Amino acid sequence: MSRLIYKKTIAPGNRIRVLIVDDSVVIRRLVAQALSEDPDLEVVGAVSNGALALARIAQTNPDVVTLDVEMPEMDGLEMLRQLRRGNVRPRVVMCSTLTERGALATLDALALGADDYVTKTANGGSLELSLNSLREELIPKIKQFFVLSQQSPATPTGHPAATGSPRQAFQRSAGSRSKVLAIGVSTGGPTALGAIIPQVPPDFPIPILIVQHMPPLFTRLLAERLQASTSLKVEEAAEGSSVTAGKVLVARGDFHMRLRNTGKDLVIGLDQSPPENSCRPAVDVLFRSVAETFGSAAIGVILTGMGQDGLRGTQVLKAVGGFVIAQDEASSVVWGMPGAVVAAGLADSVVPLENVVSEVLKRI
Repeated sequence: MSRLIYKKTIAPGNRIRVLIVDDSVVIRRLVAQALSEDPDLEVVGAVSNGALALARIAQTNPDVVTLDVEMPEMDGLEMLRQLRRGNVRPRVVMCSTLTERGALATLDALALGADDYVTKTANGGSLELSLNSLREELIPKIKQFFVLSQQSPATPTGHPAATGSPRQAFQRSAGSRSKVLAIGVSTGGPTALGAIIPQVPPDFPIPILIVQHMPPLFTRLLAERLQASTSLKVEEAAEGSSVTAGKVLVARGDFHMRLRNTGKDLVIGLDQSPPENSCRPAVDVLFRSVAETFGSAAIGVILTGMGQDGLRGTQVLKAVGGFVIAQDEASSVVWGMPGAVVAAGLADSVVPLENVVSEVLKRI
């Protein structure tokens, strides 16, 4: 069952308390410098391994831990295992390397309960480039879990009631048969996908297309992990990949994924056109393409994630009569993407993560 994970409200006059855990003194100093520049953040410590971090957490009760994986004495994965057994559970953002080993460790960390991750700047980059990367990527990922005092706090509402969309120019016909399932997801996505893909029956009659915000390499490893949990065929999408019933295609990192009709077959087209919503792959790109290709025979699902990627694509999907399912707030790690769709009145159904597949099956 999903745990309740609403945003924590930071009281007026307080800041988000961050503990930095990394065996590199250079990285600790860089992260501390970048975070200290933000008036909403307070660095309460910087330590070199998991054992020291567990002791410091007990002393300082941080809101967030930034965590390296490979460290002496106690690595990040073992620290996560021990941390999740305790009563103090700060948010955890992993700091990953863009290597196969780093990507595998990151997926392991997410499975153990880490909330999100950032990728480390490659060695040899300038100090200013490294700081800019931390400012642009790490700080928003820390803040996504909190409501700051100047913001209006979100009121937990449990499972929101299903929200019907406003009247559209094109209404879905009662006898319309769904022919494709498109899923958009970001923060919390690997865990969410790992929960729902095994629920999909082996005779699932339509293709499944997934955009998960992840860099190259990570998406291939994610597809491989999902494949291990299902009898469906799961692949990282490639240029020209066939789109067929019962096949799951995960968008490749750093490439938008679209549908292309060759005249005989429906296949995947990949491109590196500009990012949308600061994302590539972007959910909006996939949903627009699905709407153009399948019209009212499309089902769109928006799962947990930061930001609003998928909102505009959902508007296009609804305009042609597609059916839209949004994950509810209580089961989302971050209710940004699905929350934006619900707030816009575009969700035909709002359900907990564990009910997403059953809701899809009702439409087929």
